[in-house]
Amino acid sequence: MPLNAKALGEALDEDLTLHTTLCRRDAPAFQKASRSSDDLVVACTQESRLFTELAEQTEGAVSLDVRPIRFVNIRETGGWGREAAQATPKIAALLAAARLPDAEPVPTVTYKSAGRLLIIGALEDAERAAALVADVLDVTLFATGGAGMQARRFPVIAGDLPQVRGWLGAFDVQWTTRNPIDLDLCTRCNACVAACPEDAIGLDYQIDMGRCQSHRACVKACEAVGAINFQRAPQSHSEKFDLVLDLRKTPAFSHHAHPQGYVHLPGGLNDATAMQALIKLRDLVGEFEKPKFFTYKQKICAHGRNEQVGCNACVEICSALAISSDLKRNQIVVNPNLCVGCGACTTVCPTGALSYAYPRASEQGVKLRTLLATYAKVGGQHAALLLHSQEAGAALIQDLGRAAALDKTVRGVPARVIPVPLWHTASVGLDVWLAAFAYGASQVWVLATGEEAPQYRAALAEQMAVVQAIVTGLGYSGQHFKLIEARDARDLMALDAALGEAPAQGVKRRASFAVQAEKRATVELAIDHLLQDSAAHPQRAQAGEALALPAASLLGTIAVNKDTCTLCLSCVSACPASALQDNAERLQLRFIEKNCVQCGLCASTCPENAITLTPRLLLSEQRKQLRVLNEAQPYQCIRCSKPFGTLKGIEVMLGKLAGHAMFQGEALERLKMCGDCRVVDIYSNPGETRINDV
Repeated sequence: MPLNAKALGEALDEDLTLHTTLCRRDAPAFQKASRSSDDLVVACTQESRLFTELAEQTEGAVSLDVRPIRFVNIRETGGWGREAAQATPKIAALLAAARLPDAEPVPTVTYKSAGRLLIIGALEDAERAAALVADVLDVTLFATGGAGMQARRFPVIAGDLPQVRGWLGAFDVQWTTRNPIDLDLCTRCNACVAACPEDAIGLDYQIDMGRCQSHRACVKACEAVGAINFQRAPQSHSEKFDLVLDLRKTPAFSHHAHPQGYVHLPGGLNDATAMQALIKLRDLVGEFEKPKFFTYKQKICAHGRNEQVGCNACVEICSALAISSDLKRNQIVVNPNLCVGCGACTTVCPTGALSYAYPRASEQGVKLRTLLATYAKVGGQHAALLLHSQEAGAALIQDLGRAAALDKTVRGVPARVIPVPLWHTASVGLDVWLAAFAYGASQVWVLATGEEAPQYRAALAEQMAVVQAIVTGLGYSGQHFKLIEARDARDLMALDAALGEAPAQGVKRRASFAVQAEKRATVELAIDHLLQDSAAHPQRAQAGEALALPAASLLGTIAVNKDTCTLCLSCVSACPASALQDNAERLQLRFIEKNCVQCGLCASTCPENAITLTPRLLLSEQRKQLRVLNEAQPYQCIRCSKPFGTLKGIEVMLGKLAGHAMFQGEALERLKMCGDCRVVDIYSNPGETRINDV
């Protein structure tokens, strides 16, 4: 690896002590550094365990609680590859980002497990799996067929298993027993198996009622034990378990992200991941914590108003089924125990009501700005950010770097491509991508590895189409945002080719704003910067031009059909973003386009179906200003002349009720009065009062 210590030191604004042969050969240099209170960065993730243990065992070393060691991979991400000699700006950027403080702590979600494990599957497979974990876990078997051992080492239950619900430490398992054989009483003597003339009894001691001809020879054979009773009524059972190991082909949970504590091995113990899964299960005894990955602000949520559904994006995309609708309270509900922290809900949320908490978008923004600023400071150009997952994505990048070290035909990670690990690739969306572009990234790419739910990849592609439409419309040529798909090492050559794409046009002046806690605030800051930076903007803004955006856009306007709108203003009360407003002085429906989140609540609430949505980005300052969408003359009370409604609204009501038997004569006239005059008229003419008047 060609390393330029002087350039790296200048990039970090300090004298840099650089060791290039660490690991086991130069351990004393690391031990000496671990005794210092200075920042300590180890540019090797492969040996992180070794260095951590060495620091803990070194006498006089600074406690890792006081001064943690930062680990970063500069080898496979750039030091190994065809362009290694040009990778100094990227290496400097990665080292600078590695020195940033850890994300601020957030509330945690706690799981408690006593180790009660339910194994579901064929009896012989379940017993084999149980034997490997029974010294640590309290095992119960749910038999779905097969032949077990004669010795009853573990409790066995069987029956119809309609559902398994819950999470680590709190699985609720419900089943119904319909079989005549009571497995608790059965001694496994096999007398019933031998006695049955139809061979309807298997070695799982369940009777196939389709083959049974009611000879009842089994009952006679089991008479002393009394385990067989054909008159027993079906019984429902429910029991709690802490862990579930499912050996069936079809999992108990059909959604993509299974809950914590549930392990599915469709290949049984022959599954390639079986041993790792069993080791993981053995460790799941005790109390565990994970970050609460999300924050939710109901006030700005666009899910519902007045029990009308507007935005349902988070409910539809969640692969863990952790988000549900609560229209009674006009909100969504997120179960933190089921949430796996993918962050896809925050990516598709148009308002920012759901935001990613660990790390926060603002903390990701600091990291990206540090990366790009350091890269540019050392002379790097046309930076491309490659966002990838910490596990499968990082493994692919390492494989690519190692392949480049061995095969000169493989380019490896190009010098301008800066890998950025994320907890999950769906946790960062349009606001952060757009900010990264404004910070100077020529391109922002997301590496999908197949671990993502299919709907996540679709959502990322949709959001990328929106942000690409924005920057293209503002005059920046090229493809700036791309979803790269590579599932495993077999796709290395395709990944190598994809990373070699030519640079796209970036900004002339890098932005200095900070990514905000509010999603839309970040989007607005980025758009404002790009509008000022774009050479094409002044003329197009002066002309009042608008950029058409894809349907998934969180930006846009609405159109109101003035012929059908009655200015009832129900849309104003439904709007969660204050984009629609009334006017206390006049009968007007007003609109601020910058605030509109395109949730559709106004359209679904409108009783006249007078509202349609139009995704777009208006380039002029009118986007931030109030404008009148519709206004009408007030309708004046025929008795006191006080305005109490709109002319069109009252006319529509009179037209709809004129033919009704209950609204004739005086009753119809009273509809033309304000509320006060209507009451006065009723009591002035008591003999004419009808039910509808009251």
